[in-house]
Amino acid sequence: MDFFISNAFAQAATGEQPGLVGLIFPIGILAIFFLLFIRPQQKRQKEHKKMVAALSSGTEVVTNGGLLGKVIDLDDNFIQIEVADNIILQVQRHAIANLMPKGTYKVQQKKEKQKQLS
Repeated sequence: MDFFISNAFAQAATGEQPGLVGLIFPIGILAIFFLLFIRPQQKRQKEHKKMVAALSSGTEVVTNGGLLGKVIDLDDNFIQIEVADNIILQVQRHAIANLMPKGTYKVQQKKEKQKQLS
């Protein structure tokens, strides 16, 4: 039956091991992965934790859901935010996305009042 199919023979082992040279490429890939993905994420997490720890009453913030408000009261786990006149929401500390410059909340409230009057 060897007439239609040619025989395949295994190649003899040369006895060489890849050693250190064979590990350089995988180690390089891991180093690049760490530098491009893991390190920047750790840096952002550290900055966010620092920002949340520095919150105080009167700070103007934006939540992850996009709500703009002013911090009224702080707790260990929760923050009360005033988003409109006499409308206070309670959110978790880690739900704060950004700090806003002073006056941003007041400007937005004035725009809302002008829209209601016209």
